[in-house]
Amino acid sequence: MDTRPRDPEIPEDVSLDELDKGVGHELRTLPEGLAEVVGRHLVAADRALVDDDVPLARAHIAAAKRRAGRVAAVREAAGITAYLAGDYAEAAAELRTVRRMTGSNAYVPMLADCERGLGRPQRALEIIREVDARSLDQETRIELMLVAAGARADLGQVDAALVMLQVPELTSLPKGSEKARLQYAYADLLERADRLEESREWMTRAASSDIEGVTDAEERLEEAAGLTFIEEELSDED
Repeated sequence: MDTRPRDPEIPEDVSLDELDKGVGHELRTLPEGLAEVVGRHLVAADRALVDDDVPLARAHIAAAKRRAGRVAAVREAAGITAYLAGDYAEAAAELRTVRRMTGSNAYVPMLADCERGLGRPQRALEIIREVDARSLDQETRIELMLVAAGARADLGQVDAALVMLQVPELTSLPKGSEKARLQYAYADLLERADRLEESREWMTRAASSDIEGVTDAEERLEEAAGLTFIEEELSDED
Protein backbone atom coordinates (compact mmCIF):
# COMPACT_ATOMS: atom_id res chain seq x y z
CA MET A 1 0.00 0.00 0.00
CA ASP A 2 1.41 3.36 -1.07
CA THR A 3 1.46 5.70 1.95
CA ARG A 4 3.31 8.54 0.26
CA PRO A 5 1.54 11.94 0.43
CA ARG A 6 -0.38 12.82 -2.71
CA ASP A 7 0.72 15.93 -4.55
CA PRO A 8 -1.86 18.66 -5.06
CA GLU A 9 -2.92 19.13 -8.66
CA ILE A 10 -1.08 21.88 -10.52
CA PRO A 11 -3.40 24.09 -12.61
CA GLU A 12 -2.79 23.57 -16.31
CA ASP A 13 -2.16 27.25 -16.98
CA VAL A 14 0.70 27.48 -14.46
CA SER A 15 3.83 28.58 -16.30
CA LEU A 16 7.46 28.76 -15.29
CA ASP A 17 7.45 32.27 -16.75
CA GLU A 18 5.73 33.29 -13.50
CA LEU A 19 8.64 32.02 -11.42
CA ASP A 20 10.98 34.52 -9.78
CA LYS A 21 14.18 34.72 -11.83
CA GLY A 22 16.39 34.12 -8.82
CA VAL A 23 14.45 31.00 -7.90
CA GLY A 24 14.57 29.81 -11.50
CA HIS A 25 18.35 30.20 -11.45
CA GLU A 26 18.59 28.01 -8.32
CA LEU A 27 16.43 25.32 -9.91
CA ARG A 28 18.89 24.98 -12.77
CA THR A 29 20.93 22.72 -10.49
CA LEU A 30 18.18 20.11 -10.92
CA PRO A 31 17.56 17.86 -13.92
CA GLU A 32 15.40 19.70 -16.47
CA GLY A 33 12.20 17.69 -15.97
CA LEU A 34 12.48 17.81 -12.20
CA ALA A 35 13.18 21.54 -12.25
CA GLU A 36 9.98 22.11 -14.21
CA VAL A 37 7.81 20.13 -11.78
CA VAL A 38 9.33 21.84 -8.73
CA GLY A 39 9.06 25.26 -10.34
CA ARG A 40 5.41 24.76 -11.26
CA HIS A 41 4.60 23.69 -7.68
CA LEU A 42 6.27 26.88 -6.42
CA VAL A 43 4.26 29.02 -8.83
CA ALA A 44 1.06 27.22 -7.80
CA ALA A 45 1.96 27.91 -4.17
CA ASP A 46 2.40 31.62 -4.91
CA ARG A 47 -1.03 31.69 -6.57
CA ALA A 48 -2.57 29.97 -3.56
CA LEU A 49 -1.04 32.59 -1.25
CA VAL A 50 -2.53 35.38 -3.40
CA ASP A 51 -5.90 33.67 -2.86
CA ASP A 52 -5.19 33.43 0.92
CA ASP A 53 -5.25 29.64 0.69
CA VAL A 54 -2.27 28.91 2.94
CA PRO A 55 -3.00 25.18 3.38
CA LEU A 56 -2.96 24.66 -0.40
CA ALA A 57 0.24 26.71 -0.67
CA ARG A 58 1.86 24.52 1.98
CA ALA A 59 0.78 21.39 0.12
CA HIS A 60 2.45 22.61 -3.07
CA ILE A 61 5.59 23.60 -1.16
CA ALA A 62 5.69 20.19 0.51
CA ALA A 63 5.53 18.55 -2.93
CA ALA A 64 8.42 20.73 -4.09
CA LYS A 65 10.42 19.96 -0.96
CA ARG A 66 10.01 16.20 -1.40
CA ARG A 67 11.74 16.57 -4.76
CA ALA A 68 14.22 19.37 -4.09
CA GLY A 69 14.84 19.72 -0.36
CA ARG A 70 18.44 20.77 -0.93
CA VAL A 71 17.46 23.88 -2.89
CA ALA A 72 17.52 26.95 -0.63
CA ALA A 73 14.66 28.67 -2.43
CA VAL A 74 12.40 25.68 -1.76
CA ARG A 75 13.27 25.65 1.95
CA GLU A 76 12.77 29.41 2.05
CA ALA A 77 9.27 29.00 0.61
CA ALA A 78 8.57 26.25 3.14
CA GLY A 79 9.61 28.54 5.99
CA ILE A 80 7.52 31.46 4.80
CA THR A 81 4.35 29.44 4.27
CA ALA A 82 4.74 27.75 7.65
CA TYR A 83 5.13 31.19 9.24
CA LEU A 84 1.98 32.44 7.52
CA ALA A 85 0.14 29.37 8.79
CA GLY A 86 1.24 30.11 12.36
CA ASP A 87 3.34 26.93 12.48
CA TYR A 88 6.24 28.71 14.14
CA ALA A 89 8.23 25.63 15.09
CA GLU A 90 8.29 24.39 11.49
CA ALA A 91 8.97 27.88 10.16
CA ALA A 92 11.90 28.37 12.52
CA ALA A 93 13.42 25.03 11.54
CA GLU A 94 13.15 25.86 7.83
CA LEU A 95 14.48 29.40 8.18
CA ARG A 96 17.46 28.21 10.24
CA THR A 97 18.21 25.75 7.42
CA VAL A 98 18.01 28.53 4.83
CA ARG A 99 20.37 30.65 6.89
CA ARG A 100 22.90 27.80 7.06
CA MET A 101 22.57 27.12 3.34
CA THR A 102 22.90 30.73 2.17
CA GLY A 103 24.68 32.61 4.95
CA SER A 104 22.06 35.35 4.52
CA ASN A 105 20.47 37.24 7.42
CA ALA A 106 17.46 38.33 5.34
CA TYR A 107 15.08 36.12 7.31
CA VAL A 108 16.47 36.75 10.78
CA PRO A 109 13.51 39.06 11.64
CA MET A 110 11.04 36.32 10.71
CA LEU A 111 13.10 33.71 12.56
CA ALA A 112 13.16 35.89 15.68
CA ASP A 113 9.42 36.49 15.36
CA CYS A 114 8.92 32.72 15.27
CA GLU A 115 10.60 32.56 18.67
CA ARG A 116 8.13 35.19 19.89
CA GLY A 117 5.29 33.09 18.51
CA LEU A 118 6.64 30.11 20.44
CA GLY A 119 6.59 32.17 23.65
CA ARG A 120 10.36 32.69 23.76
CA PRO A 121 10.89 36.48 23.48
CA GLN A 122 14.26 36.30 25.23
CA ARG A 123 15.49 33.85 22.61
CA ALA A 124 14.20 36.22 19.93
CA LEU A 125 16.37 39.00 21.36
CA GLU A 126 19.38 36.69 21.48
CA ILE A 127 18.99 35.90 17.78
CA ILE A 128 18.68 39.60 16.96
CA ARG A 129 21.83 40.44 18.93
CA GLU A 130 23.80 37.96 16.82
CA VAL A 131 23.31 40.17 13.75
CA ASP A 132 25.16 43.37 12.88
CA ALA A 133 22.24 45.62 11.92
CA ARG A 134 24.59 47.84 9.92
CA SER A 135 25.08 44.99 7.45
CA LEU A 136 21.35 44.78 6.67
CA ASP A 137 19.36 46.64 4.06
CA GLN A 138 16.85 49.20 5.31
CA GLU A 139 13.78 46.99 5.00
CA THR A 140 15.34 44.11 6.95
CA ARG A 141 16.76 46.49 9.55
CA ILE A 142 13.31 47.97 10.19
CA GLU A 143 11.75 44.50 10.42
CA LEU A 144 14.41 43.61 12.97
CA MET A 145 13.60 46.72 15.03
CA LEU A 146 9.89 45.90 15.03
CA VAL A 147 10.47 42.33 16.16
CA ALA A 148 12.95 43.43 18.84
CA ALA A 149 10.51 46.01 20.20
CA GLY A 150 7.75 43.41 20.19
CA ALA A 151 9.95 40.98 22.12
CA ARG A 152 10.71 43.65 24.73
CA ALA A 153 6.99 44.32 25.08
CA ASP A 154 6.35 40.58 25.43
CA LEU A 155 8.71 40.67 28.42
CA GLY A 156 6.71 43.54 29.94
CA GLN A 157 9.42 46.08 29.06
CA VAL A 158 7.14 48.49 27.22
CA ASP A 159 9.20 51.61 27.96
CA ALA A 160 12.33 49.89 26.62
CA ALA A 161 10.37 48.85 23.53
CA LEU A 162 9.33 52.46 22.93
CA VAL A 163 12.94 53.62 23.16
CA MET A 164 13.94 51.03 20.55
CA LEU A 165 11.53 52.59 18.06
CA GLN A 166 12.61 56.19 18.70
CA VAL A 167 14.78 56.18 15.60
CA PRO A 168 15.14 58.76 12.79
CA GLU A 169 13.22 56.47 10.41
CA LEU A 170 10.09 56.97 12.52
CA THR A 171 9.65 60.37 10.88
CA SER A 172 12.24 60.58 8.09
CA LEU A 173 11.06 57.74 5.86
CA PRO A 174 8.77 58.54 2.94
CA LYS A 175 5.13 57.51 3.22
CA GLY A 176 4.68 53.80 2.65
CA SER A 177 4.53 50.46 4.42
CA GLU A 178 7.82 50.75 6.35
CA LYS A 179 7.02 54.15 7.87
CA ALA A 180 3.39 53.18 8.53
CA ARG A 181 4.33 49.97 10.34
CA LEU A 182 6.94 51.74 12.48
CA GLN A 183 4.49 54.47 13.49
CA TYR A 184 1.70 51.95 14.05
CA ALA A 185 3.90 49.84 16.35
CA TYR A 186 4.99 52.97 18.21
CA ALA A 187 1.36 54.07 18.66
CA ASP A 188 0.39 50.61 19.87
CA LEU A 189 3.15 50.61 22.47
CA LEU A 190 2.13 54.09 23.65
CA GLU A 191 -1.39 52.79 24.18
CA ARG A 192 -0.02 49.87 26.20
CA ALA A 193 1.88 52.42 28.30
CA ASP A 194 -1.40 54.30 28.93
CA ARG A 195 -0.11 57.34 27.03
CA LEU A 196 -3.39 57.55 25.14
CA GLU A 197 -3.19 61.08 23.74
CA GLU A 198 0.27 60.42 22.27
CA SER A 199 -0.96 57.08 20.98
CA ARG A 200 -3.80 58.72 19.05
CA GLU A 201 -1.37 61.23 17.58
CA TRP A 202 0.96 58.52 16.30
CA MET A 203 -1.89 56.32 15.11
CA THR A 204 -3.07 59.31 13.06
CA ARG A 205 0.42 59.64 11.61
CA ALA A 206 0.47 55.93 10.83
CA ALA A 207 -2.87 56.20 9.01
CA SER A 208 -1.51 59.09 6.95
CA SER A 209 1.67 57.17 6.11
CA ASP A 210 -0.20 53.97 5.23
CA ILE A 211 -0.80 54.60 1.53
CA GLU A 212 -0.57 50.86 0.82
CA GLY A 213 -3.10 49.67 3.40
CA VAL A 214 -0.77 47.44 5.40
CA THR A 215 -2.19 48.40 8.83
CA ASP A 216 -5.63 48.92 10.34
CA ALA A 217 -4.65 52.35 11.70
CA GLU A 218 -7.60 54.08 10.01
CA GLU A 219 -10.06 51.56 11.40
CA ARG A 220 -8.67 51.88 14.90
CA LEU A 221 -8.97 55.65 14.77
CA GLU A 222 -12.59 55.39 13.60
CA GLU A 223 -13.34 52.90 16.35
CA ALA A 224 -11.73 55.14 18.96
CA ALA A 225 -13.70 58.14 17.67
CA GLY A 226 -16.94 56.14 17.89
CA LEU A 227 -16.24 55.08 21.45
CA THR A 228 -15.46 58.67 22.42
CA PHE A 229 -18.75 59.81 20.85
CA ILE A 230 -20.71 57.19 22.80
CA GLU A 231 -18.98 58.16 26.04
CA GLU A 232 -19.81 61.82 25.43
CA GLU A 233 -23.46 60.96 24.78
CA LEU A 234 -23.67 58.95 27.99
CA SER A 235 -22.02 61.79 29.89
CA ASP A 236 -24.55 64.29 28.51
CA GLU A 237 -27.43 62.08 29.68
CA ASP A 238 -26.13 62.30 33.22
